[in-house]
Amino acid sequence: MTQSSSQHFYYLVRSFAWLMVTTMLAFIVNTYFTLALEWPVIFLIFDNKINLDFSDYFKIFVEIVIYMISVFSVLYYAYKYRNESIRKDALLLNKIVNYFIRSCFWAVVFVGLADVIISFLRVEDLLVSVVGQELATELGRSKFRGPYVHIPLAFLGFIVGFFVKHIGFTWLAFLVVIAELIIVITRFVFSYEQAFQGDIVRFWYAALFLFASAYTLFEDGHVRVDVLYSRFTTKTKGIVNSYGSVLLGMSLCWCILLLGMWEKTNVIVNPMLSYESAQSGFGMYTKYWLASFLAIFAITMMIQFSSYLLESFADFKNEDGKRELNENLPH
Repeated sequence: MTQSSSQHFYYLVRSFAWLMVTTMLAFIVNTYFTLALEWPVIFLIFDNKINLDFSDYFKIFVEIVIYMISVFSVLYYAYKYRNESIRKDALLLNKIVNYFIRSCFWAVVFVGLADVIISFLRVEDLLVSVVGQELATELGRSKFRGPYVHIPLAFLGFIVGFFVKHIGFTWLAFLVVIAELIIVITRFVFSYEQAFQGDIVRFWYAALFLFASAYTLFEDGHVRVDVLYSRFTTKTKGIVNSYGSVLLGMSLCWCILLLGMWEKTNVIVNPMLSYESAQSGFGMYTKYWLASFLAIFAITMMIQFSSYLLESFADFKNEDGKRELNENLPH
């Protein structure tokens, strides 16, 4: 392969990896516009039976521009840095996903603790004396607790995640253990158990596994049968991992996003738009968060698979600077 064709191949791989990330983000933004804000979808411009006014055409134009920016910005970036090592892009994508993951970690900790406190005060009839009758009534509605309690705490999590540079999966696992221990003690010692106690365990447990998946992929720690893989050379492993990232990894992420967020009735979007909560007395109002965890899983894995693709292609091309894996993780 000549140097010119090799550079073109680098350009295509770098562009493809970043396009998977930017078009995914454009899809999520436009999904918010069309489903939450009820903007017309792009495909309506091809439907002659629908009468669109100027504002509808403008909104569709904005949606198209978002997709165009996601494409052309990547093509420009890939061309500008065509002579740079793609391992740098892989590490940059990993830094992005690590920030997103640790921010989500802090968000679920803050939201979980706040919702447990509110649920405990409600079930013990203490909430009215603490916040007043009017606010106590509003906190009993998921469509109030979601946007006015959960969302601000989620934003706080992203602020804390910017300053705290480590991922707290160990602490989240510790919180799950503590929550389970409290259930055991209150149930068998004090004969006390409420719905919110089980809810917080499921809430943090789901976050622990779905959020940690992308980090585990980065450290190559996912369980696999490597009877053949362990015998491959570094170059062959790079080929296998590159194809696997695209055909198995990215395709799975797109399936989750498209099937879960294409229409209002889909499994991810529907609970989030309605702030769906469990119908279990005074349990936590975080059921819609569990649906969002699937979206977070798909987003973080898409970014990480893009990073993994670039790193694997660098291995295939025998680029310098191969990263050493964390040997403490089980394989």
